[in-house]
Amino acid sequence: MRIFIIGYMGAGKSTVGKRLANNLDIPFVDLDDAFEARFRYSIPRFFDHFGEKRFREFEHQCLKEIIGEHEEAVISTGGGTACFNNNISLMNKEGITVYIKMHPKSLAHRLNSARRLRPVVRDIQNDGMQNFVEEQLAERESFYEQARIIVKGENLDLEKLTEEINRC
Repeated sequence: MRIFIIGYMGAGKSTVGKRLANNLDIPFVDLDDAFEARFRYSIPRFFDHFGEKRFREFEHQCLKEIIGEHEEAVISTGGGTACFNNNISLMNKEGITVYIKMHPKSLAHRLNSARRLRPVVRDIQNDGMQNFVEEQLAERESFYEQARIIVKGENLDLEKLTEEINRC
């Protein structure tokens, strides 16, 4: 069983993914970490040198490689992974997709606290963060909503999520 954790940046995909993998006793793979290990570039540096289009191509390639390497795993994806190169269809075909859905206000609060760690939002001032998140979510929501399971990220109940996954 492959489980793909999708959602906007700051939604807690890696944290939930690690805990879920532990609950299910299967490996955890972070797509961003795998990308950086394979291509020997940090994602921000890759973006700066090659641009988003090239990043999305390499991210897609990395996702396919991880699928080929893992029959069983919880795979945490990047915030935009599901929205490019037909990745959402690929993930739905190859496993169970879980969308961690959060309110834009919650995401903006988390991103404001971690701005220096996330180059995409580094220069956005506090009061502009929620608008930025709302605009990006409006573009991405149609992809995220294709997930097989949608859970509320605020106060996520991991036991209920584990039970729902086991029913799929």
